[in-house]
Amino acid sequence: MTAQDIADYFIDRAHKSGSFLSNLKLQKLVYYAQAWHLGLYETPIFNDRIEAWIHGPVVPDLYRKYKNFGWNNIDGAVTPPNIDAPLAEFLEELCREYFSKDAYELELMTHQEAPWIAARNGLPPDANSEAEITQDSMRIYYASCAAAA
Repeated sequence: MTAQDIADYFIDRAHKSGSFLSNLKLQKLVYYAQAWHLGLYETPIFNDRIEAWIHGPVVPDLYRKYKNFGWNNIDGAVTPPNIDAPLAEFLEELCREYFSKDAYELELMTHQEAPWIAARNGLPPDANSEAEITQDSMRIYYASCAAAA
């Protein structure tokens, strides 16, 4: 799996459900998929780098692919990825939890969570950063969230 596969899943799901999906929101959904999978199952879904940008976690290659949409809905057909049933069930749970939230709400959520904060290492909120949000930081933080739930 790649981050693009997960993005394609969410884009397809948004089209089928009539949900609005901007690049900003897509970035947060892909991040939460990776983060929660690491926290719950201790394994990554993909190996693409996630960086701690001003507006929250971003997969740079995905951002560049969809940046022309700006704040608008990502349109255009995608081919849904071929994923196994357990991963599909996991991603559907994420959709139930996060699709109803708007991009800004998801951004604010990530800004309050340890992986993004730690990766930015005290940078001002408006400072650019390419610092990586590590898989270890996501695994540790989201495992602790799951344990507390």
